[in-house]
Amino acid sequence: MSSVAELHLVALPDFPQVQSGDDLAGLTVAALERGSLQLRIGDALVFAQKVISKAEGRQIELASIVPGAQALELARTVQKDPRLVELVLRESRRIVRAAKDVLIVEHRLGLIMANAGIDQSNVAGPGTDCALLLPENPDASATRLRERLSALTGCEPAVIISDSFGRPWRVGTVGVAIGCAGLAATHDLRGQTDLFGRPLRVTIVGHADEIASAASILMGQASEARPVILVRGLPRRAPHQPATALLRPPAEDLFR
Repeated sequence: MSSVAELHLVALPDFPQVQSGDDLAGLTVAALERGSLQLRIGDALVFAQKVISKAEGRQIELASIVPGAQALELARTVQKDPRLVELVLRESRRIVRAAKDVLIVEHRLGLIMANAGIDQSNVAGPGTDCALLLPENPDASATRLRERLSALTGCEPAVIISDSFGRPWRVGTVGVAIGCAGLAATHDLRGQTDLFGRPLRVTIVGHADEIASAASILMGQASEARPVILVRGLPRRAPHQPATALLRPPAEDLFR
C-alpha cells in the first residue's frame, strides 16, 4: 500500500504592483509575512514572468519603436501594430508561422511561442502604450532570486518562472517554466519500471512545466493579481537543472 501523496499550493496575498528596480525577493518575504507563511526546506516559489520582467526593467514604450520594412510588411499579414511586430522580430531567431492574428516565432532563448512572449496585458495603466519583453536570461533571474531569498530568510527555496503558452493542436494556454533554479526541470524515468516490471524506454517528465501549470490555476490570466505561488510538498530529486533542459534539441524535433 502506498502512502497518501499531497501537494499544497498557496497564492501569496496582496502582492503589490511591481516596478522597475524593485527588490522582488523583499516583496515576496513581505507577502509571506502577510499570509502568516514561512518558507520551509523543500518549498518552491513560482513567479509569473511579468513580475520578473517588470522588476528587471523590460518594459518598453511603443512610441520609442520605429518599425523597419520587414515589420511593416509582416504587420499587414498578421494585422498587428507594426511597432509590436518590430519588437517581436528583434527578440526572435526566426518566424515559424504568420497569419491573421497569429505570429509564432522562435525566441532568441529557443522558446517557440506567440509574439516572442511580448505582452501588453497587465503591463501598465490606461493611456500608457507599453509592451513587456521576457527576461534577458530567465534561468539566471531564477538563480539570483533564489539566492536573494536565501539571504533574507535563511531558507533556499526552488524558484520557477512561469509564462503562459499556447500549444499546437490544443486549445487554451497553460503555464510553462521558462526559468528554473533549485530543482530538476526534468525527471528522466528511462530505465525505471512500471507497475508490472516493464522498463520505461522514453519517459521524461517535464517536472518544472507541471509545477508551473499547477501554479497557473491560482495565478489566473486576467485581473487576479496573484503572481507568486508557494508550492509545498514536492518530491526533490538531484541534480538541479535549468529550464533550458526542457527545450527539445533541433535534431530531435520532427516538426522543424
